[in-house]
Amino acid sequence: MKVVLFCGGEGMRIKDHSGPIPKPMVCIGYRPVLWHVMKYYAHYGHKDFILCLGHGGDQIKDYFVRYDETRSNDFVLDGGKVSLLSSDLDDWRITFVDTGLNACVGERLLAVRPYLEGEEVFLANYSDGVTDAPLDDLVAHRERTGAAACFLGVRPNYTSHVIRADGEGRVTDITHVTEIGLRINGGFFAFHQRVFDYIRPGEELLHEPFQRMAAAGDLVTYRYDGFWACMDTFKEKRLLEDIHHAGDAPWEVWNRPPRESYGPSSSGDGLPEVASALPA
Repeated sequence: MKVVLFCGGEGMRIKDHSGPIPKPMVCIGYRPVLWHVMKYYAHYGHKDFILCLGHGGDQIKDYFVRYDETRSNDFVLDGGKVSLLSSDLDDWRITFVDTGLNACVGERLLAVRPYLEGEEVFLANYSDGVTDAPLDDLVAHRERTGAAACFLGVRPNYTSHVIRADGEGRVTDITHVTEIGLRINGGFFAFHQRVFDYIRPGEELLHEPFQRMAAAGDLVTYRYDGFWACMDTFKEKRLLEDIHHAGDAPWEVWNRPPRESYGPSSSGDGLPEVASALPA
């Protein structure tokens, strides 16, 4: 299946950089988070990527055009000639599409629709989060339910607490947000071509289109309680860096044995969960 990667949002200001860089190009270790996301999909056999470019699109293009495989692969240097013993992307196909500086995700998805012709089902991702979720199970869940769209439903990593109060404002309960059963969109999607029937020009994907799908019972979530993290802030970048430097990053499924020997799949009873509420 083809994988649509939304890479056009505004940049993130990171220390040691003079200005914002595209969020997908912020590094975990010596590779951008975008590379980690693509490596995850490639592990499951999905190596045909469509990059929806916007802010910093030239930096993303340059990275792959000048890609140095010796940084992440073993090789032999013989008389100045490099012979790779393995390769990251010799069998990857990457389509770079300028989808506009100010386009929302819905508009970017519509912009690359011509490149998805003939793909009954395709995958998509925000390009700023990592997980060890079993991708094949997410895809199978969408197929089993027949929904137009399926997204990874994860527990938030927030440190906030939810309060309940009476009419006078007297607090009656304080509960950590992770303990109330709340789930958010983890940014990993499986789409049927029917998803385009719900999108109108100028609409943000998670707003009107997803609300229409939810109302029609055509939107499901695959619940997952394993590792998931998103890199929205410098604090989150540092956390992912620390995990990576520890030498056992959960999202690096390409370095791990088969799933049944290292971790859980989804939680819950395995029945389809129709998404009736979505995060902003």
